[in-house]
Amino acid sequence: MASGKSQTTATLSQREVQIIEHVAAGLTNLEIAQELAISKRTVDNHISNILTKTSTDNRVGLVRWALKWGKVCLNDVNCCPLPAPGQTK
Repeated sequence: MASGKSQTTATLSQREVQIIEHVAAGLTNLEIAQELAISKRTVDNHISNILTKTSTDNRVGLVRWALKWGKVCLNDVNCCPLPAPGQTK
């Protein structure tokens, strides 16, 4: 990436990683809320917190960050084994 932003990994909760996976799959916040049986406002708050933790500005930047740091696997892109819950990369 051109800027110095989002160049480091962040400590994310399991729920935050779950939210990122849904964002990477192309779901809207409302769709994520329905899928996880939580409120849209809760999803909005998670997204805001995740963007801050990852130093990304938007969903596209977040997905790029998640691919770079092995947090998501999309259609055979970046499909390295992910760490087990509780382990960090």
